[in-house]
Amino acid sequence: MMLKAIWGKVWPYLAAIGAAFAAVLAIRQSGKAAGRQETRQEINEAISTQRSKINEADTHTSQMDDRDVRRELRKWVRPDAEGD
Repeated sequence: MMLKAIWGKVWPYLAAIGAAFAAVLAIRQSGKAAGRQETRQEINEAISTQRSKINEADTHTSQMDDRDVRRELRKWVRPDAEGD
């Protein structure tokens, strides 16, 4: 009988604690999902930027003749070398 009286007084507090715990977990999971989405978006933007740079470089090099390509490569390999 005494246990039933104690339980009657304690269970609302336990229910409130359980609800608060569930809310904290739900908020945490929501934040994790939002963070993952933001990271995916940043990665996709970086990939897009890199692809456009690659396309730009490819277009530039396809318009060059062999001598110009060698000159550019020499500048890249030896940045302190000037001219041919």
